[in-house]
Amino acid sequence: MDTISVFAGGEFVAGEPIEDDLLVADSWLVVDGAVRFLADHGRRFRVACEAASLAGDLVAAMWRAAVDALPRQGTWFPRVELSASGELRFRVRTAPPRGGPLTVWARPPGDPRRVPHVKGPDLTTLAGLRAAAQRHGAHEALIATQEGWVVEGATTSLLWWEDDILCVPSSELPALPGVTTARLQRRAAELGVPVARRRRRPQDLADRETWLVNALHGIRPVQRWAAPELLRPGPVTRAPSWQAWLAEQAAPLPSQPAH
Repeated sequence: MDTISVFAGGEFVAGEPIEDDLLVADSWLVVDGAVRFLADHGRRFRVACEAASLAGDLVAAMWRAAVDALPRQGTWFPRVELSASGELRFRVRTAPPRGGPLTVWARPPGDPRRVPHVKGPDLTTLAGLRAAAQRHGAHEALIATQEGWVVEGATTSLLWWEDDILCVPSSELPALPGVTTARLQRRAAELGVPVARRRRRPQDLADRETWLVNALHGIRPVQRWAAPELLRPGPVTRAPSWQAWLAEQAAPLPSQPAH
């Protein structure tokens, strides 16, 4: 059963399912007590909360309590939150179905997000983008700047291949610092695979192996573009081996404290 708790007085107490504005949020996949890159998610959440003027010690204590409270059986997609009212919250949510190859809608240029570098403030806007993508027969919306440069998906980071080079959007573009994409770039460096930051428009991704990645789904290659007369997907040749490596990165949660 999905639950929501508020961190108060050094512990979690039952909370109400209020949908107010969020300053920060972070989520990750838990499968039978194993998680990929949990420390990275904790670090991203802590840094964003501190930037919002919340004491680091308080956030660290909340994070430890959340990790202790995570279920060790089943498939979950928990989320930690800092609300606009200053509450630290923890949602234990059943994980939604995990998909395979994607159909992607390249929406018209223009980024509707207010705070693209932080996960949380724009979740409602991003949900609206995904709903628009579904109306176009797609699973995900690709965001581009007003000038047309691709940035990322509504809930995903963008990577693509140009020959043997793994490419990501230029660091000057307003992308969320994705945990999964950062780890994939690190893996590329370990393998000696060149990584390049480039400015590209949607049509530049035609005929290229393109991935949209996040903590829930891992690596999903683009199987179809919602405007096939404009874009053709590239052959998917590299994704399987990288997906296998990513699956191996799930590590067991620490033992729960005795009560």
